[in-house]
Amino acid sequence: MSDAGSPVNKPEEPVQSEHLNIKVTDNNNEVFFKIKRTTNLKKLMDAFCERQGKSPQSVRFLFDGTRVNPNDNPDSLDMQDGDTLEVHQEQIGGC
Repeated sequence: MSDAGSPVNKPEEPVQSEHLNIKVTDNNNEVFFKIKRTTNLKKLMDAFCERQGKSPQSVRFLFDGTRVNPNDNPDSLDMQDGDTLEVHQEQIGGC
């Protein structure tokens, strides 16, 4: 008997949910945020700074080594669930 009439099982593509869980770390603290893919990251950045008692102007946020701008969102940066934003103290100086 042949089962040529049965449907072929295709692997389903992962469904992108509307929300992402993002970890924000400054090497001392880790804070987890759940945000929508279309939410500007300014909201997350301000919330992290407020929780840690830091000025938003004194820190820089990086994703995969690239600086994150406040008007970026997870979709524009192609972020996935569980990705990490790194927070670094801004350093001023040089010759």
